[in-house]
Amino acid sequence: MDMPQREPSRQGMDPDISLLFKCPDLGGIPESQVRVELSPLYDRNSLPADQAQIDSVWAARCRQNPWLFDGAKFRLHSVELDGSILTFHLGLTSYKDFVGTNLAETAGQLREQGHRDFGNSQAYLADPLGVGAVLHTADDNLAFLRRSLCVGEAPGKIDVPGGHPEPQAVLGKDASVGSLIRHQDLPGDLVVGELFSSVLREIQDEMNLQPDTLSRPLLLGIVRNETTAGRCSAEFYVRCSLSSEEVKQRYALGGPEAQESVSIIFVSREDVLSMEQKGEWWNELCPSAKGAVTLYTEVLGAHP
Repeated sequence: MDMPQREPSRQGMDPDISLLFKCPDLGGIPESQVRVELSPLYDRNSLPADQAQIDSVWAARCRQNPWLFDGAKFRLHSVELDGSILTFHLGLTSYKDFVGTNLAETAGQLREQGHRDFGNSQAYLADPLGVGAVLHTADDNLAFLRRSLCVGEAPGKIDVPGGHPEPQAVLGKDASVGSLIRHQDLPGDLVVGELFSSVLREIQDEMNLQPDTLSRPLLLGIVRNETTAGRCSAEFYVRCSLSSEEVKQRYALGGPEAQESVSIIFVSREDVLSMEQKGEWWNELCPSAKGAVTLYTEVLGAHP
């Protein structure tokens, strides 16, 4: 089984994040150069006492946050770059398993045991793949969101718009919620489409933007959130044809996921490129936003 790839972290990189993959070419990777291999081989390995532990942690979290709900997710095992083609090796997992492994107090022990048993610290973790976007407005600002206090992760922190690609979306509207989702029912080309479409959907839903104002996403890379035991997020770059003021006006009207954030923040491109060094905003960013900014700076920093 392929091992998860890890980019060597920059000296002094924030300990909240590590880079799994960075686009080697300036400009980002388009959808046409991405492939998906979906297989049970890339699912989480399980331990005998896993399910009882996961059920217990999930029940406790739901008591604290009754708005949490379970659902199928894609699990990122590794990526492989062959020439200009990037292949995602994906399995299936669930949000409940994520809460019961990556977010559990035993996550560190699971990483240690995975390393001992498989030489892979992520082997026993759910690791659902997230997506996030650096959104670049027409007046050369980048958009961030202040997360609300009712979200399950990083409440109150500053983030980029994002979420998860959904296996349910690949199956289409005819698939019943909660029905068994099988690897063989998810064609690779449609999963690739969902990876790129999901990040646009999140921008539209969280910022209330129309699809025709957004460019096709470019993949910048993949970052690990070390505060959630190495869970990965694919970070993209998207241009918006609207100015910051126009985006702000659309956001103020509210979208389908308006409850996830409390305010929108615009930072000039120049200030984003020096954000980590200056530290003014950096400590308020959640790990996914730190990863998005890091990848944007390293992949597109020299190319406005």
